[in-house]
Amino acid sequence: MAVDSRPQLPERTAAARLIVVIRGERADQYAPVLETLAGAGIRSVELTLSTPGTLDELPALLESFGERLDIGVGTVTAPEDLRIAAERGAHYIVTPITRADLLEAAADAGIPIVPGGLTPSELHAGWAAGAAAVKVFPASVVGPGYVKDLRGPFPGIRVIPSGGVDLEAARAWLQAGAEAVSVGGPLLGDALRGGSLEELAERAVQFVGVTTREEGA
Repeated sequence: MAVDSRPQLPERTAAARLIVVIRGERADQYAPVLETLAGAGIRSVELTLSTPGTLDELPALLESFGERLDIGVGTVTAPEDLRIAAERGAHYIVTPITRADLLEAAADAGIPIVPGGLTPSELHAGWAAGAAAVKVFPASVVGPGYVKDLRGPFPGIRVIPSGGVDLEAARAWLQAGAEAVSVGGPLLGDALRGGSLEELAERAVQFVGVTTREEGA
């Protein structure tokens, strides 16, 4: 059997089975939220390029939090942004689309990529091109049964749902065989708009309890 040489998701991300997507108005809002999430047991976050200043803040955030968190960069739609994120130390890349130039740029940089798609053609294209996993987006359109549907023709495909994944959906997707779940608003709530960080920590603990793989599972 051939060995799969594709770049893998970082070890902490794979074990946690949870990626927290953080989308704010400014990148200087990240630090208190990251501190709270790390303290609550979160091990992987996706910082989005739709938040202005993300690439500029990335080196400092990695220095401050990289020992406790895998920090990926998401909403990547341009190869140049992907290259910059990789050069500045991002642990993985997430895209909302499946496009050959992004997959090629990730392969050249040797960084794991999770490309987004919805149709079987899009998802298989990303997987066949060497993605670490594929992001089903928006996941709320299809539901957890889609994992089984995809694995019929594509047995080895690794799926990460994103978009509308709340606590119950996270449990259902993982039980259906998803590699991990990607969660934004249902976990973050209003934390980036001045909301309670204590309540953010409580939500994070709930998600960690649902997503962390039990020993021997």
